[in-house]
Amino acid sequence: MFFSGSSCANGSIFWGSFTCADRVACVYLLIGKDCPFLLRDLLASEKLAVVFGQAVMNVLRVFIGSPYGLNLRNVLWHGFASPQEIPAKYCAMLLFLTAGLGQLLQTYLLQTKCILVHRPYVIFVSLEELDVFPDLNHEMLSIAEELVKLSSFVLKTMLPFWMDALTAFKQSRYADCVILLLPQLEVGLRLLFTTTNKCPNRLLTAEPSTLYTTFDEMLAKHLDNEEVNQLPAVLEEPTMEFLWDFLNHQEGPRIRDRLSHGEINLEAFPRKVANQIVALAITLLCRFSDEDMFAFKEHMAIKPLMNCASCYRSRFHPISRLKKQVLECMKSIHLWPELPTVPEEHVETTKGLEGNAEASTLILMMSEILSRLQRYMPQNCYSSDDPINSVLTERLLIALCDTYICTLFSPRPVLEIVVVLRKISTQCHQVSEQVIASTELRYKQWMNKTLRSRQRHNYLRMLNSIKFLSPVLRLILVLITLELVNIHLVCKKNPFDYQQYLKFLKSVLQYTENLVTYTSSEKNKWDETMELTNKALIKIKEICDRKLMLMQLAT
Repeated sequence: MFFSGSSCANGSIFWGSFTCADRVACVYLLIGKDCPFLLRDLLASEKLAVVFGQAVMNVLRVFIGSPYGLNLRNVLWHGFASPQEIPAKYCAMLLFLTAGLGQLLQTYLLQTKCILVHRPYVIFVSLEELDVFPDLNHEMLSIAEELVKLSSFVLKTMLPFWMDALTAFKQSRYADCVILLLPQLEVGLRLLFTTTNKCPNRLLTAEPSTLYTTFDEMLAKHLDNEEVNQLPAVLEEPTMEFLWDFLNHQEGPRIRDRLSHGEINLEAFPRKVANQIVALAITLLCRFSDEDMFAFKEHMAIKPLMNCASCYRSRFHPISRLKKQVLECMKSIHLWPELPTVPEEHVETTKGLEGNAEASTLILMMSEILSRLQRYMPQNCYSSDDPINSVLTERLLIALCDTYICTLFSPRPVLEIVVVLRKISTQCHQVSEQVIASTELRYKQWMNKTLRSRQRHNYLRMLNSIKFLSPVLRLILVLITLELVNIHLVCKKNPFDYQQYLKFLKSVLQYTENLVTYTSSEKNKWDETMELTNKALIKIKEICDRKLMLMQLAT
């Protein structure tokens, strides 16, 4: 049992209900295809009754599957019940019920000779991106235990949950800690939400006829009556960004969602993830407390946590992900000069294949485009000596990506444009990776003398083509990053100009998609890339001349 050692029996209900939810979803897929999203709809399906029997499904619906029953899973998970309000017999019932479901399922599988395939557990990748707060030490946790007893953020009836969560962290039971703590964060935020929005009746609403006041509503920009939600202003932007990152954004860890659907291996839950949730909780305990707790807020052990919380920027919003994509793509392109080239003894062979006239035309057009863009760039990131290589640099992109861009409550047009910009960046990165792989492979084959005559000429054309492809790809990265920096200006465009602008970006996307195809090892159409690029640069220059770029709206 995952909650051994916990004094809160409710932990067993959490675990039992999550297990039921995960297992019945897997069982449903034995018979049906489109699994219902909501647990109550899942438990009401006739397909599950075929496996477990209608009587068992009725019991499940009474305990966890309907707002008109006990609804234990939702009532507990949203923090509406204190430890004293849930009898231990409910915990025992759910655990025995879960075991019974296993026996019924085993009988069904033997009879039908079906094989149950469980969903693979979600694995948290790139844990360094989740590393926000310093690692919590014994002193910090001891102070947190004192804060819990004094902070107005904590409902006194919920105190045992908080203490058990901190104890679980100390005992390295990180999943237990987060499962107990997330509902209490929701309770504390609901208290702030109802206070700041002057709707105290929403504090303990858990009725079948009324929607719960949950994270979804508390983190939204507007209330259900279209009035502005006051909680974001109280929490301030860094805390709101953290909550959206860790709970909501599709590319974030979505810890709460995945825990509640049984998608995480509880025994392998990372300490680093639990550390972030506990650290955030400590900062909220400090911030929303009485003035006489100033000493806690200024304590040397707590100050680093408060500093980290106050300067947090989103890492999983689409805008933030685009910044990361751009920098990763630029790093890939920077590897090109280090790629192996034809040995000097073969220089004579390469003469006549340079295509200098066409390449020079492209370079000239890029210089003209850059001359129009330079006024929108940080002036200390380039020199005027080299119109291309001194401007299209990683240094410039780092400076642009470090520019603050508001991500909270991004309007739909902003998100729509960011989606296209991300696709362009992805295609550019794909081209770069293909160039690197093809160059290394062809060089190795050249040195081993395994290339046929036609392949040798194609390899040489590739080497000539990438000389102009590198600055073109870097130009596109700078272009989309400059647009990203001014992304919120898209809302100022009238509908016609917006559609024209979107059409332009999609044409750039089409160019990069074609580039991926032409530079693939299957196609190797290196001469055609020059013609493609010429048309794309003409289009970019035309849009710049028409002043339809977002950066041009900034002035």
